[in-house]
Amino acid sequence: MGNYRFILSGGGTGGHIYPAIAIANELEKRHPEAEFLFVGAKDRMEMEKVPQAGYKIEGLWITGLQRKLTLKNLMFPIKLISSLIKASKIVSRVKPHAVIGTGGFASGPLLRIASGRGIPCLLQEQNSYAGITNKLLKDRVAKICVAYDGMEKFFPKEKLVKTGNPVRADLVEMMVPKSEALTFFGLQSNKKTLLVIGGSLGSKRINELVEAELTYLKNLNIQILWQCGKGYIETYEKYNADDVKVYAYLNNMDFAYTVADFIISRAGAGAVSELCIVGKPTVFIPSPTVAEDHQTKNALALVKENAAVMIREKDLEQDFEKEFSQVFASVELQKELSNNMKTLALPNATKDIVDEIEKLLNSK
Repeated sequence: MGNYRFILSGGGTGGHIYPAIAIANELEKRHPEAEFLFVGAKDRMEMEKVPQAGYKIEGLWITGLQRKLTLKNLMFPIKLISSLIKASKIVSRVKPHAVIGTGGFASGPLLRIASGRGIPCLLQEQNSYAGITNKLLKDRVAKICVAYDGMEKFFPKEKLVKTGNPVRADLVEMMVPKSEALTFFGLQSNKKTLLVIGGSLGSKRINELVEAELTYLKNLNIQILWQCGKGYIETYEKYNADDVKVYAYLNNMDFAYTVADFIISRAGAGAVSELCIVGKPTVFIPSPTVAEDHQTKNALALVKENAAVMIREKDLEQDFEKEFSQVFASVELQKELSNNMKTLALPNATKDIVDEIEKLLNSK
């Protein structure tokens, strides 16, 4: 058998791109001679993030359908046909041994073509509520790796494997001494620390909340490590102080998680999977504008297990202080949230997904 060739496709958001890169890294570890190609959507963030991770990528001219009639929607059939033609050329040229899709529009045409030619295909669905592209592909792929129970309502039961979502390796091995992490951010050891993360781009609504609640949080003697996002740093850097550290982006997430006593976060699938491994008391504020309200469903899956607190954006004014004070005041509740969260963690997800890909390779 010659060297393996793999095509991976996923994108649009970090939540689809990061798992694809993690899967490629693990495949490369096992098959150092293998060849990899990523396929993304032109002009989306994967075109920049994938080369940064050291892999080649080609872009398809594809976008999702908008909810209302727009010029973009009228273009959709043309873009779809163009993408299917390009995907067909890529598959003919690369002749992959397996194709892996992690969600996002570009994976649709690619996996449709590959599965039609009998190439083993695997899907990885990060969310508790399946995305539209993955639902359309469910009958065409051999295996579907998921992160939540109850996914047979979207996918054929016999194809499902519960693996969890790939997370950054440095988080699974979080070994930073807390004192070192505190010094790194210039934080004090005699105060509790609140970590605020609004997703890779930052969150306007979470930033507004933190700004409005700064006095309340300081009165609790809490210091804040605040990732506000690249687009917001100019608005919020004025709050930098001894007890407030404002960053556009946190590159050292293992340090950030180590110092955190409490966390406020969006509820994207990647963030939720990471936070389960970290296991710190977390308040989720799901983004209400995400497709099919994924984030609310992801957060509710944890709330149901008494593993986290969730506040909807529209309820922040009336509920935030009440909910946060409850968690802050009760060490019992903090322990309970923390322990329940850790029981939901699946730290071996990447290895388990690649094991499934190996089985597909061997069955050919």
